[in-house]
Amino acid sequence: MAETGGVTQSRTRAVRPSSAAQPIAEVDANTAQALGTGVDELDRVLGGGIVPGAVVLLSGEPGVGKSTLLLDVAARFARTGRKVLYVSGEESAGQIRLRAQRIGALADLLYLSAETDLGTVLGMIEAEQPELLIVDSVQTLASADVEGVPGGVTQVREVAAGIIRAAKSKGVATLLVGHVTKDGQVAGPRLLEHLVDVVCSFEGEKHSRLRTLRAVKNRFGPTDEFGCFDMTENGIIGLADPSGLFLSATEDPSPGTFLGVTQEGRRPMVVEVQALLTPPASGPPRRAVSGVENARTAMILAVLNKHVGLDILGKDVFAATLGGAKAVEPAFDLALCLALVSGLSGKPPRRRTVAIGEISLSGEIRTVPGIESRLSEAFRQGVTHAIVPRGAMEGTRKPRGMAVREAQRLQDAINSGVLSDTAPSVSLDSNHA
Repeated sequence: MAETGGVTQSRTRAVRPSSAAQPIAEVDANTAQALGTGVDELDRVLGGGIVPGAVVLLSGEPGVGKSTLLLDVAARFARTGRKVLYVSGEESAGQIRLRAQRIGALADLLYLSAETDLGTVLGMIEAEQPELLIVDSVQTLASADVEGVPGGVTQVREVAAGIIRAAKSKGVATLLVGHVTKDGQVAGPRLLEHLVDVVCSFEGEKHSRLRTLRAVKNRFGPTDEFGCFDMTENGIIGLADPSGLFLSATEDPSPGTFLGVTQEGRRPMVVEVQALLTPPASGPPRRAVSGVENARTAMILAVLNKHVGLDILGKDVFAATLGGAKAVEPAFDLALCLALVSGLSGKPPRRRTVAIGEISLSGEIRTVPGIESRLSEAFRQGVTHAIVPRGAMEGTRKPRGMAVREAQRLQDAINSGVLSDTAPSVSLDSNHA
């Protein structure tokens, strides 16, 4: 930089452009049409498929199934007559071949390479001219022209820039696997997430078969879509209708359970939450939750104590959703609340009843977005009764055959008959034992 009269002057000179600028109406939009991957749940999250030249970063914890998912995608894409290049810096070609055979992912146009040198990978892209490139993972590749170890900030930046440049110039749809740190962030420089077109997070508990996929960033589609997968011994299967995974198989509900509807993106899912309350064995009361937020659970316990008069703060409280579902949005508050009341009172909930609503600190039930779609999904799953916030049904159509009751405060919901009298109950008055 040079300064003239207090004004900073740039040293970069203008050069003749390699291609002239075009009027926007003359740009060929067909080059940006998404190609279906053959995996419907992945296409849903990506916004219809993967765009030629787009670079998608798929992040997730080790062992969650990223490689298995992408190997299945590679085989399905190759069976449509398009060449796929799968580059792995973590496994040998023989290891990948064995997994592909196990999950039924063999295809004639699927090419494998176990390579860690960026220059060699770029040469393969030039030679093979694939329509889909999969790199597993971006942290295992390294460039000989840049100092640093594979996975370091400098190397990840150079590898990502080289692959993105090749993908854009040749119109190759690209899927990059990215490792995550202990706090769930993509390992490497933050610049990596800015350079790519799409960032997807693949999540799941190791003890559960359920896997979820969501878009954190998407230049070609929405970021509010949500995909579900079932991890089996024979690979990963997309779940177009995952609600049944999160419900109990018994027809008659037990005390301490309730149904709620959580919405992931634009997809509502009926989820059962269970609550167990016991006297503390020793020391201070315990709080253990799974699938629901610990902070919201603690808040709901305080609201039940203050505004409903339940002596609940001195109990050991355990709360969990079924099937590994995550129900962390405020709309699930009322279902969790009624499950806690049901568990404390010993009264089972009324059959086929769902609760939707956010609980405020004053004990008021507040309305939430998507009431109509939530009720429709609940009705599709066999729910016939629902309790929602007062005013939530204004301008909202309820499913024909579903009885919907509105409640303004938490006490109103408890007194509305959503808990049956088929079991001995404990008084809900204040200071009960």
